[in-house]
Amino acid sequence: MSSSRKDDHVRLAMEQETARRRSRDFDDVRIVHHPLSAVNVDTVSLEVEIADRTWTLPYYINGMTGGSEFTGKVNQALAIAAAETGIAMASGSMSAYFKDPACAPSFTVLRDENPHGFLMANLSANASPEQAREAIELIDADALQIHVNAVQEIVMPEGDREFEHWPQRIEAIARAVDVPVIVKEVGFGMTGDTVRGLSSLGVAYVDVAGNGGTDFARIESARRDDQFSHLNGWGQSAVESLIDARGASRDTGVPLFASGGVRTSLDVLKALALGAKAVGVAGGFLAIVRESGPDALIREIRVWEGQLRSMMALVGARNVPALTRTDLLLTGRVREYADARGFDLSHFARRSGKVSGGLHE
Repeated sequence: MSSSRKDDHVRLAMEQETARRRSRDFDDVRIVHHPLSAVNVDTVSLEVEIADRTWTLPYYINGMTGGSEFTGKVNQALAIAAAETGIAMASGSMSAYFKDPACAPSFTVLRDENPHGFLMANLSANASPEQAREAIELIDADALQIHVNAVQEIVMPEGDREFEHWPQRIEAIARAVDVPVIVKEVGFGMTGDTVRGLSSLGVAYVDVAGNGGTDFARIESARRDDQFSHLNGWGQSAVESLIDARGASRDTGVPLFASGGVRTSLDVLKALALGAKAVGVAGGFLAIVRESGPDALIREIRVWEGQLRSMMALVGARNVPALTRTDLLLTGRVREYADARGFDLSHFARRSGKVSGGLHE
């Protein structure tokens, strides 16, 4: 059942990818153009420091799959692309391994094909500390993602129905493992209150993982005879979540990752400008590797690298942290969300210090 479900997830995610357009909320983020702010492209660095390692790219292949022979081949292709480009990568949920250890090769292939890369293991919040340590050891992971997915579980016919123990499990795992713990949603977003709570549990990073990408509520609904479609599109987008959680990130010192609905290198730029430390990409990269293989994904990752470097030069950001001084106009649904939640967005439009009538650094 678990192996079949993993294959269903990939098939249904691909169907969503074929039908979907770019997340609308990224379109609600506009960059203010200052014509004399550009810097030389060759002076721009894309490096970011994550978990005491230097990532050469500020975006990564987010956790997607594993647990069957078919998904093992998908993971192999993704890992080949990661090894060739140096991009960081997360495993899909390794919970399947603890139900059926025979599926281990679908996960160990990640390290086999990418022996020196930054690799994140992935488990649910139901995992025990012992399972977390075993998952990390299985793929020699540099970090551990713990995914929280109550919405998906509610819609999933065979899903969990008990969630109150999750904070205790997360804290126990964070105390037990010797790699940084990243807590991520699976596509329904985060709030600042959640980030503050996770900080108190010892979590090192939070991936806000908003909607607009692969919709696991829709996927699980499609697997039911009595479709439960009321939760399709549930939650906040990555953009809304970054706005909601940025104050908590600043106050607690817990950096944010962003994922969900990231379709282009411009979306990466916008997420970084909104305060993400790094940006995860899943469905778009999955579609490329499934349709055209790892070489096509390698080319796409490198295209994004060149585009992101060029756009950073255009806005005058010589490094990723400098993007948080980029002037942004936040409109549409994003502004409606912020207004309703009581967040003032006006400062985003004047962060650079450049005002009409002259240039002021």
